[in-house]
Formats: sequence, structure tokens, C-alpha cells
Amino acid sequence: MLLVSIIMGSTSDYPVMEKAAAFLDEMEIPFEMNALSAHRTPAEVEEFARHAEERGVRVVIAGAGMAAALPGVIAASTTLPVIGVPIKGMLDGLDAMLSIIQMPPGIPVATVGVNGALNAAILAAEMLALSDEALSARLKAYKEGLKQKIVKANAELAEVKFRFKVN
Repeated sequence: MLLVSIIMGSTSDYPVMEKAAAFLDEMEIPFEMNALSAHRTPAEVEEFARHAEERGVRVVIAGAGMAAALPGVIAASTTLPVIGVPIKGMLDGLDAMLSIIQMPPGIPVATVGVNGALNAAILAAEMLALSDEALSARLKAYKEGLKQKIVKANAELAEVKFRFKVN
């Protein structure tokens, strides 16, 4: 059973996109990972997008830098939700972010922050958890763990002493 497809424009995007893969793996969500380029392999991207749903994909996470056409090209050929991950390259990733965010009406792409592959995976998991109680429980445990890290950090800060610190 395949649920999420992680697509990157080039394997040079892997160091960013592996964060999504690691989270999906931790949440026990089946996924695939491929490199497809909107500009260098346009026919393959369209083929992927047109047949993703019938292959069991429920959410696509697409990372791209610079012109960042990949998420939008995928979204144009499928009704599956597409989450775009702008990859930092030129202009600190602002160029990629704007390319992904500024989609025409009818072709939405959810967009996370620059290099935000982890958040893309969390968002994909939240979408899938709407119809999967076990996944929902794993996500709740993950978020509770985030809370506990801050609670612990705050307790450690309370132990830090300065002459004029009042808490």
C-alpha cells in the first residue's frame, strides 16, 4: 500500500527531502521517493501525476528549487493534494517559494516554508490521519513529544542562575 509520494526535482534536493522521508518512516506511512524534473523530464512528470492516484498515492510532496515548477505541474495533472517544498538555492529560496505559492486559480499547491520538508510530511500525515485512527494517535504522541521537549527546556532554564534573573 502506497500513500505518499515524495518527488524532488533533482537528487541534489535529497538532503532537504530526506527529512520528509524520515518522518513518514517514523509514522509508519508507506511512501515512495523519486527524482522527476518539470523541465528535463516533463512527459514523465505528467505520466506520474496522471497515474499516481490509481497507484495508491493519496498525497504528493514535491520539492523544487529556483523556478520551482514541479509542484504546480504535478497539481495541474491530478486532483490529489500536492504539498510544495521550496528548496533554498538562489535568493535564499524566495524565488522557489514564490513560484510554488503563486498558482493560478484551480491549481492549488499547499506550500510550506523554505526547506520545510519535515512540515510537509507532518501536513501529509495529518491529511491521512483524518481517516486513520492509529496514525492519528501516532501524530498526537509526536506532538506531545514536542511539547515535552519545551517543558524540559523551560525547567532547565529555570536552573540557570544570574545575579539579576528573577525567575
